Amino acid sequence: MAPLTGPWTRLMAAGAVAGTGLAVVSGAAGWGTAHRLLAALALPWLVGLVVVAWISARRLLPPALLAVVLFGLAAFLTAHTVHLAAATLAFGATALLAARVVSTGEHAPVEVRDYVTLTKPRVMSLLLLTGGAAIFVGARGLPGWGVFALTMVGLALACGGAAALNNYLDRDIDPLMGARTARRPVASGRVAPARALEFGVALTAVSFVLLDALVNLPTALLALGGNLFYVLVYTRWLKRTTPQNIVIGGAAGAVPPLVGYAGAAGHLGWAALVMFCIVFLWTPPHFWALALMIREHYANARVPMLPVVRGERDTARQIAWYTVALVAATLVPVAFGVFGLVYAVPALVLGVVFAWAAFRLWRETTRARAVALFHYSLLYLALLFVAMALDAVA
Repeated sequence: MAPLTGPWTRLMAAGAVAGTGLAVVSGAAGWGTAHRLLAALALPWLVGLVVVAWISARRLLPPALLAVVLFGLAAFLTAHTVHLAAATLAFGATALLAARVVSTGEHAPVEVRDYVTLTKPRVMSLLLLTGGAAIFVGARGLPGWGVFALTMVGLALACGGAAALNNYLDRDIDPLMGARTARRPVASGRVAPARALEFGVALTAVSFVLLDALVNLPTALLALGGNLFYVLVYTRWLKRTTPQNIVIGGAAGAVPPLVGYAGAAGHLGWAALVMFCIVFLWTPPHFWALALMIREHYANARVPMLPVVRGERDTARQIAWYTVALVAATLVPVAFGVFGLVYAVPALVLGVVFAWAAFRLWRETTRARAVALFHYSLLYLALLFVAMALDAVA
């Protein structure tokens, strides 16, 4: 039997103890706004511990639930003495929970490379590029480098947490989808499922705390929402139930521009929604090209991707028409003044090439053309968002 907890649960326990302790101290000292902020920052750690306890460490569930209930009770009890008493009890319950975590956990060395792999760095790089470009757009020029760095770190943690949880949930089908996914840390057995779960939850909690404390609350909520949508709606539900999985699930990959824009502006605007729509429409042709490349892998794992359910020709047709919609969507904001000429020219040129490659794939649906389209789609989105950032600075 695997140990109940690992290093990432201990990290969350330490964060919960520190957060609840600071909440009690700041409340007793009457710090006002600072007290409310410190109290809010304790909650993600507690929720993360409840999630881990519920899924893989049930013996931790009673003290975890007790700590959350007492912490929530303190928030609702406004009379100072009663509020402080409930918060103190919450701190005591959290300390008890942390002691239980330490006593039931393993202390084996951490294989850093495997945990980095869990975050899917290659996938994350494009998500960070779209989020980073959106920071420039939200700032309407060069952003403050402190805000830029903090937003990017918070976004990277959220993306990494979602990827780790994806590894955890897909551990049953990854070995069936070829050597690439079979070598993933959880699928190959190098990282225990419980460790991947707690790692993903811990990264998600750290992301929320960092973005809420040092950037702003809307950015933290958007990053958390994108994480949960990807993990619960796409990975856990849509991916295995409908050939439209990537159409609806594409909303998760379109969240990083919203996070970046909100990080710089503190709110969302029309440009943020345009960037969201562009990534949302880009996702189906991008992933369907990949699905054409590895159709047999999805079939082996019984994942109902479009080429498996509807065939290659119909998938190529869908790719072509989604590409037309995508290219049109990239040009509409120019007409309304959302983006200018520095963006418009690259968007038109890149879009024409994308549409040509998509219709060429429709005319002759071969693996070679699917590979070409897939790799071009990555370059397309990267260059398109770089053009957005340059347009904001110009």
